[in-house]
Amino acid sequence: MKLLSLNLQFFAGEKTEKATPKKRQDTRKKGQVAKSQDVNTAVVLLIVFGVLSFTGKYMLEGLMSIMNHNFSDLMLTSLTVNNFRTIFINILMEVGLLLAPILAAAFVAALIANYMQVGILFSTESIHFKLEKINPLSGFKRMFSIRSIVELLKSMLKIIIIGLVVFSVLWGKMEEILSLSNKSIGSILVTVAKLTLQMGLYASAALLVLSLADYLYQRYDYEKNIRMSKQDIKDEYKNMEGDPLIKSKIKQKQREMAMQRMMQDVPTADVVITNPTHYAIALKYDEEKYDAPYVVAKGVDFVAQKIKLVANENDVVMIENRPLARAMYGQVEIGDMVPEEFYKAVAEILALVYQTKERTR
Repeated sequence: MKLLSLNLQFFAGEKTEKATPKKRQDTRKKGQVAKSQDVNTAVVLLIVFGVLSFTGKYMLEGLMSIMNHNFSDLMLTSLTVNNFRTIFINILMEVGLLLAPILAAAFVAALIANYMQVGILFSTESIHFKLEKINPLSGFKRMFSIRSIVELLKSMLKIIIIGLVVFSVLWGKMEEILSLSNKSIGSILVTVAKLTLQMGLYASAALLVLSLADYLYQRYDYEKNIRMSKQDIKDEYKNMEGDPLIKSKIKQKQREMAMQRMMQDVPTADVVITNPTHYAIALKYDEEKYDAPYVVAKGVDFVAQKIKLVANENDVVMIENRPLARAMYGQVEIGDMVPEEFYKAVAEILALVYQTKERTR
């Protein structure tokens, strides 16, 4: 039996269950999400090279304009302390305007790639200082972990595939490359720019395909890391809903308090309508509070006996009416007025009670 109990505890602690929505939300708040950095890189490179393919002519003209200006006009300008700052700022502004489309495209591409993977997420948990990050032993374990080996194999695969893509592009343009020695410098620059752009687009497309596979792996690894054991799910449920034992004790205490309050109101009742052994309904009529009599206490079996005992100790009139007690018990709650269908029967009982009290006086 002891061995069986240990086995059950072992399997209960084994992380075989999918993560609950709360666990996913907690890990997301910590910045732990399924994300592939290769997707960001591939999307940024693809969009940047795509923008370059459309703005290449404009950038070439802008670059030639900057070079002509610098090598013609500025070469004849004598540099001083006063004009150096102005010249430097002007050159930076020209270069900035020239590179603005590329930088904007890279920024937008990075936002799109991140949003596609994780949506809108802001978390400072990942940048918090933790001593274990600088622990040499932890670093050594990370270096030789399964994840590190997988990352190494992925890097080698990316280098091989991208290298093959670049080589195939160059091999297809080999004749054009060999003839560059017979061309002018301007033609050589144009050819090299076209080759670079073509290699960049093809390599980015290949990297995007690899990054999609990497994203699937990262998602699998993320789901595996956030798995929960059956005991984890039970503990989470207890934390969210409360311990069932404590909840039952709280409910029991609430019932006891409600019972105590109800018993305190019984002495104020005008009459207790009973079914001798099972039901008891305590009614009170206060014309300043309600237009009809209302229920101050009700109970069945033991509670009914308790109501009758308190009523007897406080000289509250008790009248036996089995069908009325049974019918009212199922239709009214404590604090409710007597339903209209019981007005006549209750009025007759109250009239009898008042007559009895008057005779007693």
